[in-house]
Amino acid sequence: MRSVKKYIQNCIKSIDPFLFVCTLLLSAIGILTIFGAVDNFGKRKLIMQVAMTVAGIIATFIIANMDYHLIVDRLWIFMIAASVLLLAITLVFGSSGESRETSNKAWLEIPFVGIAIQPSEFVKIAMVCTYAKHISLVKDKINRPLPLLGLALHAGLIVGLILLSGDLGVALVYMGFLLIMLFCAGLSGWYFAGGFAAILLAFPVIWDNLAEYQQKRIIVGFNPELDPLDKGLQPLMSKQCIENGGIFGIGLFGKGGYEDLAASHTDFIFATVCEKFGMIGGILTVLLLLMAVIRIFMIARMCGSDYGAYICVGVGAILIVQTVENIGMCLAMLPVVGLTLPFVSCGGSSVLATYILVALVHSVQRHRLRMKSDYSARQR
Repeated sequence: MRSVKKYIQNCIKSIDPFLFVCTLLLSAIGILTIFGAVDNFGKRKLIMQVAMTVAGIIATFIIANMDYHLIVDRLWIFMIAASVLLLAITLVFGSSGESRETSNKAWLEIPFVGIAIQPSEFVKIAMVCTYAKHISLVKDKINRPLPLLGLALHAGLIVGLILLSGDLGVALVYMGFLLIMLFCAGLSGWYFAGGFAAILLAFPVIWDNLAEYQQKRIIVGFNPELDPLDKGLQPLMSKQCIENGGIFGIGLFGKGGYEDLAASHTDFIFATVCEKFGMIGGILTVLLLLMAVIRIFMIARMCGSDYGAYICVGVGAILIVQTVENIGMCLAMLPVVGLTLPFVSCGGSSVLATYILVALVHSVQRHRLRMKSDYSARQR
């Protein structure tokens, strides 16, 4: 009994209080929003959101108490292989998911259970860990062609499989956080400039290989008024919902435009939050995400040369990329690519995977302090 009590105490001590409170408040906003629209969204979505949030909190305490070195150092090659296998299985047996008009294969039905998961959400966890480890092994020669080629192949293998599945939005998130990790690791700006030039040159080929609905989403995404009755309808309705909310919103149980807005519980939940809780609710959501990211990068800075710093950078970058893109499309400023708002959007895979990602940051913070104290003890 004492060992169980001690384990629980250690789990609680492993948590970074500021970061944990930010994530809890974001989840509370999401759950409260879904609860207020339960007649429109359905009780099943509310139950799933609460269940995955609870599972994420439990996972946070468990993972934060584990030494990430013991996991990543021993299993990082296996994690890469498992990620490739999972994405390959999804590519063959996956589907576009419930009530989705896209032709991508992003969802995988679990046999005999009756639920579907989005494997790319969980592969993010492995990718952050393995890429951080890979960078740490070559960081002193990261600007040399051969080590950089290895990093490019590592990233290209995973991102390529996601692109083959047709999930452009998630692929953009991967490319975004991997580039930020490389930048923070000291990759020369000349490589970024060369990559940008290569993309410009290859753009005609890339464009021709996009599905028609993806091309329309990109074109209309920057100017929804070009197609206000079809591809531009969703972002324009989202923008109208945000405007309807005003400063204080229509209230928790108020009926509004979100009822007619497709994906108002997932990709466009920010519009629902703003309509129900007004500009105050929207600003609070953005501030909480911003504070969480700042805290994550503060922890990264305290890690010194340990690869835990790159794990933190990767997690913080994921939150940044997804938040910017999600809110941008809700404001009808960026193309609609189907991304969730971290912790807030309804979605079991997204919620649980994001909690696990942030749990890694808690683990880095916990064991950074432990390593420091162990070093001090050895010095004495």
